[in-house]
Amino acid sequence: MLPELTQDDYAAALDGVAADVLAQSPTTAPPVDALELARRLGLDVAWDEGQSGRGRIARLAGRPGAANRGSIMLRPDPRRERLHWAIAHEIGEWCAHQVFSSLAVDPSEAPPAARETVANQLAARILLPRGEFGCDARACNWDLLALKERYATASHELIARRMLDFTPAIIITIFDQGRRTFRRGNLPFRAPAMAYLEQFAWRQAHDDGESVEEDGGGLRVQAWAIHEPGWRREILRTEWLADEPLDG
Repeated sequence: MLPELTQDDYAAALDGVAADVLAQSPTTAPPVDALELARRLGLDVAWDEGQSGRGRIARLAGRPGAANRGSIMLRPDPRRERLHWAIAHEIGEWCAHQVFSSLAVDPSEAPPAARETVANQLAARILLPRGEFGCDARACNWDLLALKERYATASHELIARRMLDFTPAIIITIFDQGRRTFRRGNLPFRAPAMAYLEQFAWRQAHDDGESVEEDGGGLRVQAWAIHEPGWRREILRTEWLADEPLDG
């Protein structure tokens, strides 16, 4: 957010605010119900079919003399995960000032896109809480499909990206319709070109529509086929096991 802040400082502030938000939830067991959480936080949820984005925060006037009440305006969407993400994101917008305050940062001095970034990071931590998600992910050996069953209000992509916030060193790669659309790691260096083992695992998942796990050359590659009628997506988690840098 600002050059003088460390990544650990930033992550700790996000985790702290997300934990405070989740403390308002009636249950700590996943999946997180973002709609119920918003209501517990005193935020109304209403529908606006005409708005361009999935969600936005608005202040609706109440009775004369009463304080305006925060409201989340949602555009209807058939996908459950998109609605929960939109609500969690707007909760993040609503609470973003708490992150700035925790870091002793004046929002006016932060980069222009900082508030949106904070809202996105909070949303991920709300739907996939650090403590519970980390324990569950390790228990199931980072199996994306098992985690999706448990965290049903989060999308496959969000779950995969959230893995980057934890050790060990990994790379997440996403393919849509045979084209790579995302590749990022939590390594101390830029994610390298795909290794042969990654390409082999991806091609198997893409062609067969089944999950694949391959080990070799200091890598462990998990590839999941997230296929539906008319659309093929594959998500890869590559774990770096070798002492030497990943090699394309």
